[in-house]
Amino acid sequence: MTVIMDRRSVLLAAGALVVTFGVGRERARAQAAAPQKSVSPDRVEGFLAIDREGKVTVYSGKVDLGTGVCTALTQIVAEELDVPMSQVAIIEGDTALTPDQGTTSGSYSIEKGGMQLRRAAASARLALLRKAATALKVELSSLLVQDGIVRASSGHEIPIGQLVSGDSLAIDVDPNAPEKPVSEYTIVGKPVARLDIPQKVDGRFTYMQDFKLPSMLHGRVIRPSGIGAKLVSYEESSISDIPGIVRVVRIGNFLGVVAQTEWSAVKAAQQLTVTWSKWEGLPDQTQLWDHVRKTRIVHDDILSNVGSSTSAIAATPRKLSATYDFAIHTHGSIGPSCAVASFSEGAVTCWTASQATHNLRKQLAAMLELSDAKVRCVYVEGAGCYGRNGHEDAAADAALLARAVGSPVRVQWMRADEHGWDPKGPPTLLDMHAGIDQGHELVAWESELFIPQGGPTLVELVGAGLAGLKDLSQLSPGGVLNDLAIPYTFPNVKTTAHRLESTPLKPSWIRSPGRLQNTFANESFMDEIAAELHADPLEFRLDHLDDRRGKELLERLATLSNWRARPQPDRSADVVTGHGLAYVKYELVRTYVGAVAEVRINRKTGEIAVQRFYIAHDCGQIINPDGLRNQIEGCIVQTVSRVLKEEVTFDHSMVTSLDWATYPILTFPEVPDVVIDLIDRPNEPPWGGGEPSCAVVPAAISNAIFEATGARVRSVPFTPAKVKPALH
Repeated sequence: MTVIMDRRSVLLAAGALVVTFGVGRERARAQAAAPQKSVSPDRVEGFLAIDREGKVTVYSGKVDLGTGVCTALTQIVAEELDVPMSQVAIIEGDTALTPDQGTTSGSYSIEKGGMQLRRAAASARLALLRKAATALKVELSSLLVQDGIVRASSGHEIPIGQLVSGDSLAIDVDPNAPEKPVSEYTIVGKPVARLDIPQKVDGRFTYMQDFKLPSMLHGRVIRPSGIGAKLVSYEESSISDIPGIVRVVRIGNFLGVVAQTEWSAVKAAQQLTVTWSKWEGLPDQTQLWDHVRKTRIVHDDILSNVGSSTSAIAATPRKLSATYDFAIHTHGSIGPSCAVASFSEGAVTCWTASQATHNLRKQLAAMLELSDAKVRCVYVEGAGCYGRNGHEDAAADAALLARAVGSPVRVQWMRADEHGWDPKGPPTLLDMHAGIDQGHELVAWESELFIPQGGPTLVELVGAGLAGLKDLSQLSPGGVLNDLAIPYTFPNVKTTAHRLESTPLKPSWIRSPGRLQNTFANESFMDEIAAELHADPLEFRLDHLDDRRGKELLERLATLSNWRARPQPDRSADVVTGHGLAYVKYELVRTYVGAVAEVRINRKTGEIAVQRFYIAHDCGQIINPDGLRNQIEGCIVQTVSRVLKEEVTFDHSMVTSLDWATYPILTFPEVPDVVIDLIDRPNEPPWGGGEPSCAVVPAAISNAIFEATGARVRSVPFTPAKVKPALH
């Protein structure tokens, strides 16, 4: 007999006792009834609890998506309370226990969520010191906290756990509570290894895909043959030979099967005879950009308007124009979306990898016609996200099936579900224009962005849409206008976003949404202008940048990458290497990133290999340099994949890039080296690092291709089929 064991099975066999304890404890916590506690972001007890042993529990509405943010949040709280990190535990994204700190997105987990925790911890520290001063009958100024113990100059000391009573932390967050001076930091700013990695390496970590409940059933959803197709009929007898079938569930066009085992559910979903109506409402993909340009504009957003750009361009003797496009992308989560839902006494609990559990709670409540109080969403880390992928949709699937059968149901999406039905990064089109005067100066800049309408809102749940149930969503996510406006100073500038009535596939956020596409066009066009003026791309940017930190960052990038002494390519060779520069001040208000890409191009085949990225990064105060480097490296690797390889394909009915063969991603041998210069500013506010480095990747690669070959590539992805014609 052949025994097949996967990596997890081997690791579990080596540490079964430890694993059982770890998973069992996590499951017990998740199943337990939520204690009655405040979840107010204005109250200290909303964020923190301290037990008699001095152990600190942090309740974070921001969640760790594999980014390592829990390690950084632990550092922040441990530093502010002066307790060892080993005494701090974090509960994430449980709507019954944690404050609503907003969606975990936009690189705001530290900048906003972490600072809320810092203020709560500072408030708790002050309250405990006041209590200690009263107990010891000493002045507050004579006390300090070290390793979780309050010490007085007299030599007396009290562990903080002994200062905690039932209402000790039942206080408002005090915005005036003094925070620990940076000069006294011993934890924040120091490299700390990710706390989650050991368990992930040896198989003890409980991912959402590993989570189980007693008596849990398994569900799968049968998707329509076209995005807008209607369910005509199905033959339940076609799966009668499959053991353990519990029920076929139909709600409108939502069709699912529930079985006692996952394999039976998978087989049933594949085998069930179903008839769908014909639907062919998608445009011809070969004419996608014509379709985008012809879509009705519902309104314009003017992001910047300085001087009179249109008349200034008209008056210039030299005019430049270029159009850039960025393909539809799927999230491509390697671990498929998964959720478990359970109904009991008219209430639902959903275990989910959603990065927006409080929003998901509202959507599930609306879909199921329950009050928000009857829905609890508990975060369990999934295998990556970086935007609104399919986690929320898997949760809706599980909730609908669990309600139908009255037992807990687990739904794990298949690869075709993930690629075919998760919401997409919308197609993005940008027209750029510039005018150069007789003195060889750039005097006017214009850009026009074509992007779907919408604001910061919720993405429709697939299950709710198919079932015809209530949903709180609108057309499009927001944030996609950021970084259309430029950080450079020119006399006349106008940047306009044309908001479109519709878009071919359901849109969503994907890592650095909008910022990535807009920076691609801006920084590529800056290079085109510099080339027209025979200016060095670095010097051209420095000449038009009125920002001290931005200039310092670019100078450090130049040193890091040896920019001014880089070798000039021989454009006649078959294989050439070029260097390309890009810069961003994220959303024009926070994290600065500069990048130089070193790229090798085969002029015969059009194949591109990104060999190295140099990154200068300034996000203010750095909490964990090790974690920040992890994030920057992840940004580069993922975005190189998107720029070189990724593009959703579709016919008139549905997405056709349903697997890794038709939607390829970067492989390990193709991963570039990443060289990083972290600029730490400990006395400045901390900003985010999970997204900004993505924004500079496309333009840096495009500009490197130009330096090496003299050819401009303006359409992502830069596949050989696009690059080779451009080279000739």
